[in-house]
Amino acid sequence: MVTLVDRLRTPSASRSLTFDVPLVLASSALLALSAQVAIPLPFSPVPVTAQTLALTLLAAALGRARASAMAFAYLVEGMAGLPVFAGGAAGPQILIGPTAGYLAGFVPAAWLVGALAERGLDRRFWTTALAMFAGNAVVLLFGAAWLARFVGVERAFTLGVAPFIVGDVVKTLIAAMLLPLSWRALGRSRSPSDVRP
Repeated sequence: MVTLVDRLRTPSASRSLTFDVPLVLASSALLALSAQVAIPLPFSPVPVTAQTLALTLLAAALGRARASAMAFAYLVEGMAGLPVFAGGAAGPQILIGPTAGYLAGFVPAAWLVGALAERGLDRRFWTTALAMFAGNAVVLLFGAAWLARFVGVERAFTLGVAPFIVGDVVKTLIAAMLLPLSWRALGRSRSPSDVRP
């Protein structure tokens, strides 16, 4: 099935680098912008950000290949010194610090949400919510697993998962409303013509 981005592009731009590369880079910039909406938590080294909302929305719109490329490009930009991480942080040290697991989880989470969107799960509220929850779960799993190296296994859930559950539920519900609405705004319905040749 096609994604939102596939629906918007012209036939002449189909699967061309001149279409996909700028789109991936622009999406990574939006992901970086969402990282600047950050609320530090005094009891945890991991801040609350708008990134998982942006990540899942963008991934669903892009599809698995472009979504995972977007997340990877974002990590490379931050490692290269661009201030794209939460609070304007940058540099390779972030990718070995306490929050590195969450960032590493962006790539498989983006791929998963993009793949589920390609199967049409972004067309209805509950299936969109399922896809978004799956993406958030991947990020939290990677994040907590790495955070455990710094705070111990016992505290990894308390500091790295529990504080974010409510926020992730809210962000998931927002995405679950926005994506089906976007499809309806495009006048899109599921049909055999969605299938790529």
